[in-house]
Amino acid sequence: MSKAPFHLENKKVFVAGHRGMVGSALVRRLASERCQVLTVPRSVVDLLDQGAVNGWMAANKPDAVFLAAGKVGGIAANNTLRGEFIYENLMIAAIVIHAAHVHDVQKLMFLGSSCIYPRFAEQPIREDSMLTGELEPTNEPYAIAKIAGIKMAESYRRQYGRDFISVMPTNLYGEGDNYHPEYSHVVAALIRRIHEAKVNDAPEVVVWGTGTPRREFLFVDDLADACVYLMKNYSELELINIGSGEDITIAGFAKVVSDAVGYRGKLVFDTSRPDGMARKLMDVGRLEKLGWKAKTDLSDGIKLAYRAYLKTLA
Repeated sequence: MSKAPFHLENKKVFVAGHRGMVGSALVRRLASERCQVLTVPRSVVDLLDQGAVNGWMAANKPDAVFLAAGKVGGIAANNTLRGEFIYENLMIAAIVIHAAHVHDVQKLMFLGSSCIYPRFAEQPIREDSMLTGELEPTNEPYAIAKIAGIKMAESYRRQYGRDFISVMPTNLYGEGDNYHPEYSHVVAALIRRIHEAKVNDAPEVVVWGTGTPRREFLFVDDLADACVYLMKNYSELELINIGSGEDITIAGFAKVVSDAVGYRGKLVFDTSRPDGMARKLMDVGRLEKLGWKAKTDLSDGIKLAYRAYLKTLA
């Protein structure tokens, strides 16, 4: 098993899920690492196809893998597409992690999600709280698939001595987000909805839920920087949280988005919509001890995210 520091220079680095928000941020970040970045579109290699993945790994022989691929979405998507979420995320994790083992990949990073933690986890949420309580029902299938991926990376580390690590990002935003009107995460949904209200001169915008839940948000390029940092400097069994270490109410966050968009109308809260967990803040103490801290201020990051969204409309 290779140990930290792990050097990326002159290595072949496969970013699985390079067209997603996280994967594309990783590709941008890796451009300065003097490594060869490998990507493959789904039309060429479907990560749900074990034979295709093994064939591609055998032919391309990556030295390192960032496993950022998966089916993702907000509360509505998680709650509605439950079968798709558990099947696709379980299969991608199992196929890619096993292929990395079979084809002797030196190091792999599996990206989980903060929804792996119990719905009533003590705040801020520590890494050791995984599997200590029941999950949030709205995203349980996705969470179980992600927990399976973490445990698979951990098990291959224990049994085969593989340098496979897992990281747990908090709620993300930034370039490459999904702005689907029903299935997007809270950040993209609010940016889209508030922008449309501004364009249409609407007097108010409806925000799902009560506005009282507290959430932590991290700029996706900060996440990519943390992932590269940990790939180079971390080699342990335990998973690592990646977040900003700060949270804000959904109502407060909607105001930040309104300011970035330049919308002056009223925010109205639809209490018939689910809130999800009352609070979800990550304990990032372990990450900060390792020497990494988030750099992008929330209001600055949302302005950058809004600029990226406007480019998608051009």
